[in-house]
Amino acid sequence: MALLLMSTNELCRLEVLDKLTDGRLTRRAAAEILALSERQIYRLIETFRQHGVAGLVSKKRGKPSNRCLPDALRHDVLAIVRERYPDFGPTFAAEKLAEVHAIEISRETLRQWMIKAGLWTTRRQRAKRIQQPRYRRDHVGELVQIDGSEHWWFEARGPQCTLLVFIDDATSRLMHLEFVTSESTFDYFRATRTYVETYGKPVAFYSDKHTIFRVPKTGAVKGDGMTQFGRALHDLNIDIICANTSEAKGRVERANKTLQDRLVKELRLANISTIEAANRFLPGFIERHNAKFAKLPTSNTDLHRPLATHDSLDDSLCWREERTVSKQLTLQYNKVLFLLEPNAITSGLKRQRVAVYDYPDGRLAIRHKGIDLPYSIFDKIRQVDQAQIVDNKRLGAVLAYIREQQKQREQRRSTSSPRRRGQPNHMFNLPDPTTPPATSS
Repeated sequence: MALLLMSTNELCRLEVLDKLTDGRLTRRAAAEILALSERQIYRLIETFRQHGVAGLVSKKRGKPSNRCLPDALRHDVLAIVRERYPDFGPTFAAEKLAEVHAIEISRETLRQWMIKAGLWTTRRQRAKRIQQPRYRRDHVGELVQIDGSEHWWFEARGPQCTLLVFIDDATSRLMHLEFVTSESTFDYFRATRTYVETYGKPVAFYSDKHTIFRVPKTGAVKGDGMTQFGRALHDLNIDIICANTSEAKGRVERANKTLQDRLVKELRLANISTIEAANRFLPGFIERHNAKFAKLPTSNTDLHRPLATHDSLDDSLCWREERTVSKQLTLQYNKVLFLLEPNAITSGLKRQRVAVYDYPDGRLAIRHKGIDLPYSIFDKIRQVDQAQIVDNKRLGAVLAYIREQQKQREQRRSTSSPRRRGQPNHMFNLPDPTTPPATSS
């Protein structure tokens, strides 16, 4: 018994013709159901009576299309691709065939030919890169993986924010968690300070290739120049290592997935919807999480080191930049013009380089050779940063800030009435109610 392959339309025709031959349908009703003329229905009935079900199967099935390109052309094209474009993709190879060899062929046709000839591998067929498992480090504090996980931690109850995660590679212990608005250098300064004050200095941090940890520019010492965070860790004698792939720092990536499941639900049960309340909730959560998921280290030696006498967390974990003092004893930093107060030290600093220390708590210091210089803020430099460059992970916070600024501008515009034509300007120069009126002489 031969096996017949039939399409849905052919099966529908078979069902209608069965009813028609049994007298359960009229020819006109069958024609309306199949959207055919009565003459076509008569022809189908005759074919069905002579050849049975096989007569309803399309005679074109299994045969090459009438629009199929000749086999000789396919062989010639594949020969050219093998000889001159063996590592080209179908799109690029089709362009070169048209440009160099005057052979016009669609890229999808060429793709199918190359796949059948073994010259191209589909995305599904490409083997994923194998990430070999890596043994845990032997000691606590030998390698601490860090990452920022942006997520809707409060679901619909609060804003989207980022969780900074510090996890020990040897034990999978959550060493420190902290909710922040966005992943920034100052946030890592604060989190690292808390970590070091609690546990001491680890041997190395293991992170991704975010610009907070690594300078991506090729001209900056082959892409591994020192960032502000890297400089801070160097001052504290802590190394920073960047993973090449997400799989390489799998411990913190898996921890993020667990936290995005368990911590979100814990925050929901506790009805927490703000960053401040969530940070107060974290210590107890960390203790319960580590009791359930942490592993025992291979060695009992803790490689965390205490702070040395020369270590200064304040001066290390801050943003530091150098500026040149002008002849007027001024310098610019962060759109602000600073004026050094003249004294015996600052008077000799014209055209000299000084260091600006910008601390996470908002303090700012200007120093020269370790000496704090007295200064005052002369004026804020007014500048609008249109089309500024923003890191992808900071985009949410930046947009929230922009929306707030736009809302404030709209409120200021709505409260100020526009001046009508012909109306004097002095009518809109309203006096300050706190200023006493001027007396006429």
